[in-house]
Amino acid sequence: MKSVEGFDVNVPPSGTGCVECEEAGGWWFHLRRCAQCGHIGCCDDSPAKHATAHYQATGHPVIQSFEPGEEWFWNYATDELYASGPGLAPPASHPEDQPVPGPAGRVPANWAETLRG
Repeated sequence: MKSVEGFDVNVPPSGTGCVECEEAGGWWFHLRRCAQCGHIGCCDDSPAKHATAHYQATGHPVIQSFEPGEEWFWNYATDELYASGPGLAPPASHPEDQPVPGPAGRVPANWAETLRG
C-alpha cells in the first residue's frame, strides 16, 4: 500500500489494553490505537487520557477506535473525524469479551462518576 502520512498499515497493535494503564495498574473507559505505531492508549473520557498523551509525546496524529464494531479515525493535528480509513494490521479491536470499562478487577465501583464530563 502507498504510504499515507500518519498511517502504517503493517504495524500490529501494542496489546489489548492501554500500555500505560497496564504498567501503572490503572483502568480505562475506551481504547484508541495509534495508526502510525500501533500504541494502544485510553480515550479522553478515561482518567489518564493516554492516547492524547501519546500524540503529544510523539506527534503521531491519527488514532482509530480500538472498540469492537467501531472503524472511525480521529486526526489530532486537524481535529477531523473520519468514518473509515485504511485497514490496519489485525486485530482491529480489543477482544470482545474484555469488559468496558476495563480491565476486569481494576475498575472502581464509582467509575462513571470519574469520567470526564
